Amino acid sequence: MKNLTGFLSDKGYLFSKFTKIEPKQLQSRKKIDIYSATTIKSHYISIFIVNQKSRFLIKHVQDLLQLQQKLISYEDHNFKKNILIISSPICSKALKSLKEYKWIVYNDFM
Repeated sequence: MKNLTGFLSDKGYLFSKFTKIEPKQLQSRKKIDIYSATTIKSHYISIFIVNQKSRFLIKHVQDLLQLQQKLISYEDHNFKKNILIISSPICSKALKSLKEYKWIVYNDFM
């Protein structure tokens, strides 16, 4: 987690609260790391880390959006920013779709 907070602090995010949420708590069996964070300015940020070898496709975007909705209802508040950190290549259509939903995508963490 220290690597993650260091990576995001380099991107300009400083956190006052940072908690990991297990996918089981959201009734999901996905292999994904989910974090709920609060910045110093009291903005809520959701962070999803996907570590897979195959290309991130448009169908994965729909799964991610459903998981985001479950996180919103689980945490009982809406998030100001949503961040996706991914280690695999990402499809251009999937990236365009995430940008339409105002997600921030980092592909250089792992």
